[in-house]
Amino acid sequence: QVQLVESGGGLVQAGGSLRLSCAASGSIFSIDTMGWYRQAPGKQRELVAAITSGGITNYADSVKGRFTISRTSAKNTLYLQMNSLKSEDTAVYYCNAVIHSFVFWGQGTQVTVSS
Repeated sequence: QVQLVESGGGLVQAGGSLRLSCAASGSIFSIDTMGWYRQAPGKQRELVAAITSGGITNYADSVKGRFTISRTSAKNTLYLQMNSLKSEDTAVYYCNAVIHSFVFWGQGTQVTVSS
C-alpha cells in the first residue's frame, strides 16, 4: 500500500555532485522519519542521513559537510544533495520511511563514483 519511488542515481566523477529524490505515496497518515541508507558490495547497510517530521537531521560521519538531506512535507518527497563525491560513496542507495510505526523501503538506486 505504501510505495517509495526513488530517482536520481547514476554515474558521476569524483568531486562531482548528484541529487537523489524519493517520493512516498499510498495509505499515509503521518511520516515520522525519512532517511537514506546505502549498501556497498560486501558491506553492511548503513545510515547515510535521516530527517524527522520536525526537521531534525542526522548524518553519518563520513558524509557530514558534503551531503544535505531535506524533504517537502506536502508531497512527502525526500531529497539527498550529494557534493564532493568520493569513490567510497559508490553504493546502492535506499530510501526509508517510518509510517504508522512500520518501516518501509524503496527498491534502491545505484550511485557510482569514478576516480
